[in-house]
Amino acid sequence: MILELIGIVCVLLLLMSIRIIPPTDRGLIERFGKYTRFAEPGLNLVIPLVEGMRRINITEQMIDAEPQEVITKDNLNAQVDAQIYFKVLSDEDSVKKSQYNVYNYEEQIVALARTTLRNIIGQMNFVEVNSQRDTLNNELAKGLRGQIQAWGIEIVRSELKEIQPPQDVQETMNKVLKAQNEKTAAIDYATATETQADGKRRALIKEAEGYKQSSILKAEGEAKAIQLVNMAAREYFKDEAQVMRKLEVTENALKNNTKIIVPSSSSLVNVIGELGGMPMILPQKADSPKQPYDMQQKKQGKPQE
Repeated sequence: MILELIGIVCVLLLLMSIRIIPPTDRGLIERFGKYTRFAEPGLNLVIPLVEGMRRINITEQMIDAEPQEVITKDNLNAQVDAQIYFKVLSDEDSVKKSQYNVYNYEEQIVALARTTLRNIIGQMNFVEVNSQRDTLNNELAKGLRGQIQAWGIEIVRSELKEIQPPQDVQETMNKVLKAQNEKTAAIDYATATETQADGKRRALIKEAEGYKQSSILKAEGEAKAIQLVNMAAREYFKDEAQVMRKLEVTENALKNNTKIIVPSSSSLVNVIGELGGMPMILPQKADSPKQPYDMQQKKQGKPQE
């Protein structure tokens, strides 16, 4: 019975001595309040009732610096809130520092963040604070790293959560922003209108140039055609033109009972042919001299009186 009781007690003590550390944690084993060894992830054994173990999370964590009112360089009261991202380094020395060099490092980081934030913003105008958030975040993280270096903690980054100016300043900023947006919109509209007008002007110029060029080409073509016609008339149709002119003269001469004087040495046929540009027909026999002859009377079969 006693042996069974001792066995049960030993099993219970063995179970109580087993400590399982996940990869997200590290452990510090202490014996009677004194640090003895470092516990890595996995199965670790401690002596029950003699040794104890502290677990420390080494993953990245976030704490809120809580909203606070700060005074900027231009004497404006702004409400600022920031978030700090940090983690305990995983090596043994850093884990020991996070437990033995500082008491409740989360509260200490919040206090330091609030103080550092007030100091940084107090050297900047509100416009700079609102427009240079990246610079302010970097300065805050840099200031915290220098102060907690001995704690075995790494400041990953810091972010300004919000910056709230006084109500009257906020209204003024809204009006200024609205005016700037309206100005930008007006400039964009004017630029677009100018671009559209310039495009139309260029199109009209191109159209006028095209019309001008087509007119020039048309005139040059007509002039070239006239030149070719004149050249052809001079070189190829000169004699024919003279013959046509003579025929026109003959046709006009035979109108309105025109009288033709036939010389004694020529025949009527040759005279008419000469007027029309026709070759002369030589007579076969020379008869008595001819008298003036009225063509209209000859046609009617009556001699001239």
